[in-house]
Amino acid sequence: MSRKLAITARAAQEVRRAAAAGGAEAMALRVAATREADGRVLLGIGFDSERANDELIEAAGVTLLVSHHSRDLLEDMVLDFVEPDFVVRPAADDAA
Repeated sequence: MSRKLAITARAAQEVRRAAAAGGAEAMALRVAATREADGRVLLGIGFDSERANDELIEAAGVTLLVSHHSRDLLEDMVLDFVEPDFVVRPAADDAA
């Protein structure tokens, strides 16, 4: 069974810190992903408002937005914060 994008407590804390610093506390964090020709997945994040066809994910006290274009690439993934960047990794890594 597939799972929606999840977020670690560390990443959620960083999202809240960045939102407070930028005056974006009322906004959700959009997480977007695209696959490059070489197979790499590029991650884009930023505070945004909900759009049609977005999936809203409430987790760890933050709201994530994932468009239908990114949904398959972010399924079964976890958003984490590893200084100085946000990263996505397979959720299966948490089970190991």
